[in-house]
Amino acid sequence: MRLLRYLAFIAVFSGIIAVLYNYSSPYQIMEGKIFGTYYKVKILSDLRDDNLSSKIKKVLADVNSQMSVFEEKSELSQINRAPAGKKVSISPELGKVMQAAAQVYQESGGAFDVSLGKLIDLWGFGAGKHQNPDTKEINEALKVSGFNKIEFAQDYSWLKKENAAVMINLSAIAKGYGVDKVAELLDREGYENYVIEIGGEVRAKGHRNSRGEPWNIGINRPASNKRDNIMVISLSNVSVATSGNYRNFYYENGQKIAHTISSKSGYPAEVDILSASVFHDSCMYADAYATALMAMDLKEGLAFADKYNIKAIIFDNQFKPHYSTATRMVISND
Repeated sequence: MRLLRYLAFIAVFSGIIAVLYNYSSPYQIMEGKIFGTYYKVKILSDLRDDNLSSKIKKVLADVNSQMSVFEEKSELSQINRAPAGKKVSISPELGKVMQAAAQVYQESGGAFDVSLGKLIDLWGFGAGKHQNPDTKEINEALKVSGFNKIEFAQDYSWLKKENAAVMINLSAIAKGYGVDKVAELLDREGYENYVIEIGGEVRAKGHRNSRGEPWNIGINRPASNKRDNIMVISLSNVSVATSGNYRNFYYENGQKIAHTISSKSGYPAEVDILSASVFHDSCMYADAYATALMAMDLKEGLAFADKYNIKAIIFDNQFKPHYSTATRMVISND
């Protein structure tokens, strides 16, 4: 299976993923800012559409207006303000993301949980400001956290919160979904060779040149003070997402506070891994699975990946790579 042909090259380090861009012809490059980060789209095609950049911005703006906790008028923000017991209609797009979130929540035993919005805010990684929460605040937030506290229609056309204080945060899945939506747009427009990146979540399709060579993706050095690429992999017709606690963190009284929150303790997850990279047909699922793995310890994460046939590479705190069975099979069969 050629999709992951070069995964063996990631055996040194992994990190936030970045596309290696060559801004010369014949590529079309479109970029901008969304979801509090940056996006880039690179296309190899003779097709030209002067409105394509605007179409991409519209797709991403729509996702932001549905799923951002930072936009007061977004669909998600309105849901978070909804009273307990009220059925709230949700768009098909948001319903799709919620359905995926429910699936990964169940599969991961709650390690991936988009209902931790209250806790994410308390720890300073959401729309709320950092509050240095105490034990009482954390315990109170835990009481209104848990995906099982949200009821959904069978077709995910509406939801109902058990408690008005339940808050949903989709930051661990929305970027991947945004990548998928841009890919759908490019497919509809007839583009066959492209790479999309939003804040490190990537979808690569087709090839990068007339020789049929796959796209080159740079792997950033997994350290908070480094921005260079330590490795390059080649991908085609696959999405990849990486989650790690070495970029999105802060220090409080000398203690490192990372953004992955444990749904069990309510505190930042203390695990024996540095990062997790997941390869999947859907960037939305790759995004969610990578986040779930970062909330588990190494042994648990590998068992989870093997149980659900997830192609993953997990790096422990010593920078040693650990491959899921699905990933090892791809490498050995290449």
